[in-house]
Amino acid sequence: MAVLKNQPSDMDGVLVVDKPTGPTSHDIVAHVRRTLGKRRVGHLGTLDPMATGVLPLVVGRATRLASLLSVGAKVYEASMLIGVTTDTYDVTGNITADARNRHSGELERQASHETVLRATEKFVGNFMQTPPPFSAKKINGVRAYRLARKKQPIQPPTVEVKVHSLELLSVTTTHIKCRVKCDSGFYMRALAHDLGRNLGCGACLESLRREQNGSFTMDQAVTIENIANNESAIAHNLLPIETLLPDMPTVVVTDQGAKRASHGNALSARDVITADPQHETFIETVTGPNGGQPVSLIKLFNEDGNLLAIARADEATFLRPTIVLV
Repeated sequence: MAVLKNQPSDMDGVLVVDKPTGPTSHDIVAHVRRTLGKRRVGHLGTLDPMATGVLPLVVGRATRLASLLSVGAKVYEASMLIGVTTDTYDVTGNITADARNRHSGELERQASHETVLRATEKFVGNFMQTPPPFSAKKINGVRAYRLARKKQPIQPPTVEVKVHSLELLSVTTTHIKCRVKCDSGFYMRALAHDLGRNLGCGACLESLRREQNGSFTMDQAVTIENIANNESAIAHNLLPIETLLPDMPTVVVTDQGAKRASHGNALSARDVITADPQHETFIETVTGPNGGQPVSLIKLFNEDGNLLAIARADEATFLRPTIVLV
């Protein structure tokens, strides 16, 4: 995805921030909002205050694409502290058990490289995971962390999660380091806690860095220092809205088609410039990577190259805008 320059007055797209340790994801959003004087800024998946790495922010009209941009796997590099269990499942919490005072040989046996490697195999694929007590999951309409802070009993419901891969980077007498590729909804803090429990010695998350969030990577990220209170720097590093969702098919529409799309009205074959006017032929040409199967979502551009809407291919109406961006 190319990084193009934008004018500060016309900023619609994604800003990928390399989040530092300390601020919350909302703090980063609020900072960019203040700098740009825009309310329409959001993020595509929160990071805990202690975590660092890829935090994509949607700006301006791109906020309407958040549901499409937030899909895709995430990649994390994590370091887990062996022998320590906390109430938050990371090192910021209160220690609830500490096995580090055990005989060193016992702890080394429980968390040897071979033992850890065997244990991690249980955390690959689809399985049920219980979120940490200190999480944003709702229990009877109340965020779990609010109940946890009040010392109320918490039993977050288990959810099915998916881990594509878990690469063990290193195991020492004190730490486990790994890289995990997972789908949304997976908690790295819960992985550290469950892995430590499985080993019998306990563990908690000590550091976490997100290397990828969907299609957004560290290669596109800028630091807070580089964009601090600098509207022009934010504009320069913004990924323009027209470059987003690069794998989604696109069509160019006529002036009349552009008017119809801007009002959310269905388009017919005669409203499309770049496709065959025959409906069936068009549906066959707008295909995805799955062996020529018709895709359901299509980007609509006008002749000036401006992204107007996301439409759904519909045999009854040809193209029906579902997300209007003008």
